[in-house]
Amino acid sequence: MTASTIMKRLRAGATPEKAVVLARFFKTGPGQYGEGDRFLGVMVPGQRQIAKESRDLPLVEVEKLLARSYHEARLTGFLVLTYAFERADAGRRREIYGFTLAHRAAMNNWDLVDVIAPVIIGGWLLDRPVDRKLLRTFAKSADLWERRIAIVSTLAFIRAGEFADTLAISEMLLGDRHDLIHKATGWMLREAGKRDVAVLRGFLDEHAARMPRTALRYAIERLPEAERKAWMAVPRADQPRAAHRKTRPMLRP
Repeated sequence: MTASTIMKRLRAGATPEKAVVLARFFKTGPGQYGEGDRFLGVMVPGQRQIAKESRDLPLVEVEKLLARSYHEARLTGFLVLTYAFERADAGRRREIYGFTLAHRAAMNNWDLVDVIAPVIIGGWLLDRPVDRKLLRTFAKSADLWERRIAIVSTLAFIRAGEFADTLAISEMLLGDRHDLIHKATGWMLREAGKRDVAVLRGFLDEHAARMPRTALRYAIERLPEAERKAWMAVPRADQPRAAHRKTRPMLRP
């Protein structure tokens, strides 16, 4: 298997009508976050099948996929890395992790980040807490996708029952202006809350008034309806001081 044969398989499964839909869905128009991205029109299950069959693809061939202008080529290349990483020993994982970081510029849409970051970046850092400072560096980046990498990578830690990095990076991103960061932050907080609701409520007690509404909605999705309504009614921190009476909803199941 080579990058060229993978591209032939992707093209064989492409549908022009789907390419139009995908380009619209991933906001590729002028001024949108995916501006200029191109699509063949291949759905993700087909890309996953190709990637599973290509998990031993040499990195030099993966690099060729990541350099392609088509979104599906880059996603398939990154999927190859995830499947290889999951079966690799520590030395090979280190190599894949370093390769992924070196090619993170190809991770230029939210689905690419969400597929790769928890498995490879978060997966490598899971047993290396000292090295997780990289995620805080990314959280301060001017690059939208590095900021999303920072928070979504912590899903690996959440799944292992570790929440400190998620909470710290979520706090760092409270003032972010991009909706894709609001959604990712709320998603990670919700995932933490699914495992320990007290962790989520503690974060909300302290920060709900400062959270973007989208992040808050995502974070509280799994809470009881009455409690969700109470959290959404918390006065915004930028509202007049007279509006601030009590920020903590008293409802608890």
